Amino acid sequence: MCQHRTECPSAESADREAAVPVARHPEQGWSLLCNGVLLFDDTGELLPDGRVIAPRRSLLIAA
Repeated sequence: MCQHRTECPSAESADREAAVPVARHPEQGWSLLCNGVLLFDDTGELLPDGRVIAPRRSLLIAA
C-alpha cells in the first residue's frame, strides 16, 4: 500500500508508470514501483497479478 503524501497510481491505472520507484537496478534493467509494478528499461511491465505488458517499441520508433 502506498504511503506517499500524494498517493501513487494503482497498478490497474493507465498512468501506473508514474508511481514512485522504491528499488532501482539499472544494471539489470528494471525498477520496482510503489504500486508493485516491475518496470523494465525496454518499457515492458510485469504487474503484481502476474500480467505482462509488452514493450511499446513500435510507439517509440514511430515517434
